[in-house]
Amino acid sequence: MQGALGDIVVLDLSRALAGPHAAQMLGDLGARVIKVEHPAGGDESRGWGPPFAGPDHDISTYFLAANRNKLSVTADLKSAGGRALIERLVRQSDVLIENFRTGVLDRLGFPVERLHELNPRLVVLSITGFGHDGPEGGRPGYDQIAQGEAGLMSLTGPSPAEPYRVGASIADLLAGIHGAYGVAAALYERTRTGRGKVVRTSLLAAVTGVHSYHGTAWTVGGRVPGAGGNHHTSIAPYGAFRCADGMIQIAVANEGQWRKVAALLDIDPDITKYATNRERFAHRDELIADMEQALAKHDRAHWLSALGGLGVPAGAIRSIDEVYAWDQTRSQGLLVEVDHPVLGPIELPGPPLRFDGEPPREHTAPPALGQHNDEVLAWLAEREG
Repeated sequence: MQGALGDIVVLDLSRALAGPHAAQMLGDLGARVIKVEHPAGGDESRGWGPPFAGPDHDISTYFLAANRNKLSVTADLKSAGGRALIERLVRQSDVLIENFRTGVLDRLGFPVERLHELNPRLVVLSITGFGHDGPEGGRPGYDQIAQGEAGLMSLTGPSPAEPYRVGASIADLLAGIHGAYGVAAALYERTRTGRGKVVRTSLLAAVTGVHSYHGTAWTVGGRVPGAGGNHHTSIAPYGAFRCADGMIQIAVANEGQWRKVAALLDIDPDITKYATNRERFAHRDELIADMEQALAKHDRAHWLSALGGLGVPAGAIRSIDEVYAWDQTRSQGLLVEVDHPVLGPIELPGPPLRFDGEPPREHTAPPALGQHNDEVLAWLAEREG
């Protein structure tokens, strides 16, 4: 297979979004990803919608988002036959991904010790809601719960009194991303040690891990940050501004950019309350009002052109359909075409990585439930033979 991980086999026992996203990232890099699903319905995200697609309106577009470049086989892990198949697959895999609640894999007969008896080189990625240990280690967690518990909702929304969830399932997606890069590191370490290891992350860890300057505002600065709407919590002017026909975003990160914007909008950049970022932030409401009074004289196209000519970061606020119609999105390979067994040719959001010197790789569609049972069994027999 094409890609940096073309000789890696991933056994994907996960479902919903965090684990499947991690496995999909590894598949994007060329790994052979074998997704194991229960024969009665499979991954629960196959039933999540709307919207649904297909002639019978039964194909979840949610499932399509997290399962490209995978083979689907069915097995009941509570049955002797299902456990036997998992044992065979574990022996032939490099990576196992699971996001069961803590202890479930153990009860199914596959604690980490058993997995490494079967295959000492196996890298295991375990994704949980709040961590596998600690006072709340066994607690179940979904994305929105984690967004709230990990503080992200307190930073999002129009004001501290109105916490909002992030529109994307960002806790799940970040956990998948962190998990995938943890797997890559463990695979690299295995080249030296010859042994696999367990990589652990959680929705809680993933969100807390991207607090960044919000975290240090509290741990070092002693200030509890809160939601600031569409404006930055430390930089001004930096946010969304109204003009004659809607809103644009302007991001001024240094004094040189500020002077350009001030001159364009006929604002004195040296007036005391606007002379430094510290002063501008302290008088942010006044600054926004002054800027929007000037911006109201022209439409978005005018201001985006003028700001672009000055080299000041600015942009539109696009809807999802506009993003995928944008030439720049398409030029970056962020849409891929695949041939789905029921839907035929469809476009999917593509991988965010590109590698110089490599042609774009071909991607396969998210599989139908059990689509590759025979193929995987034949592949197993060949490897074992």
